[in-house]
Amino acid sequence: MPNIKSAKKRVKITETKTLQNKMAKSALKTELKKYDAALAAGDKAALDSEYKLAVKTVDQAASNGLISKQAAARKKSSMTLKLNKANAWRAASRAFARGV
Repeated sequence: MPNIKSAKKRVKITETKTLQNKMAKSALKTELKKYDAALAAGDKAALDSEYKLAVKTVDQAASNGLISKQAAARKKSSMTLKLNKANAWRAASRAFARGV
């Protein structure tokens, strides 16, 4: 435990900031889980809206320094690939159902 007043203040500030970072990371993970759930459900409208929201959240986390720019790019790339794969699968299944 620090003895100097400014050091004591820094400890309090660090605890507060740590809590804020935990909350923000938890919110980021929640958004990513919502996107994965929408992907599993297969609802196109929900999937598109969740994708946009997840990308926005990842970008905000990167700009606030919560995750690195590289990690943000990796997450967005992974989400985009999953979205494209789901859309391609959906289009192929529709074509198959029509007998094309």
